[in-house]
Amino acid sequence: MIAGYPRDNSVCLPIEAAADGGMGRFWQSEPEWLVLWLAALAVLVTVAWYVIGKIRPKSIQKERRASQWLSKFRESHSKGELTDEEFRTIKTTLSARLQDELNDNDETG
Repeated sequence: MIAGYPRDNSVCLPIEAAADGGMGRFWQSEPEWLVLWLAALAVLVTVAWYVIGKIRPKSIQKERRASQWLSKFRESHSKGELTDEEFRTIKTTLSARLQDELNDNDETG
């Protein structure tokens, strides 16, 4: 017998590995694995935050402000494309949104 090897050429596994199919140390809850999983989670959260940050401003920029809409409709009215009554209705509708935008701008800056 060679030192550390069995005589019958069978495979010897350490007792802790043999009990669970050889995966004993892999699935144990060791601090190293916990740190590894937390680091992976942190990377995923950071990537998600970056992607959302890049996508979100684009969708906000596409939305026209009430002041832009009002300018557009005022121009259409001056060209004769809208009647006085249509323009008054649009102006009344957009005035509430315009007031909200003005209040938001006052609060943020």
